[in-house]
Amino acid sequence: MGILDCLNSFSFIKRYEVLKFKYFEEGFYIKIKVDLKNNTQLYLTEYSDNIAREYSYHWQTIDGKLIIRWDNAPHHKNTRTYPHHKHVGENVYESFELDCYSILKKNRKIPEELKVEESNLHF
Repeated sequence: MGILDCLNSFSFIKRYEVLKFKYFEEGFYIKIKVDLKNNTQLYLTEYSDNIAREYSYHWQTIDGKLIIRWDNAPHHKNTRTYPHHKHVGENVYESFELDCYSILKKNRKIPEELKVEESNLHF
């Protein structure tokens, strides 16, 4: 599966656990918890079938504080990349990162000691 191949290709990933997986004739649903080497976590959720794809990549501190969440929930219609967008703190931005590879590539230089400030995050 492409998502697992993606996770296995980045050295800053400490480990991951598939929390839910459902496969059906037209697609799949998967939820994965990823522990990163800088002691932050990424929760990946994807649903895909032959008609639609829904995703959420939620990166957080170990105590659950949001760092960035990328998703395509259709609720920020004023975003240029609608429905794709990312949440950074209380703010919403356009997002061109639409899958595991593009999100992790863009953020491959995750700092060893993360300071959760917008100025320190890669966009």
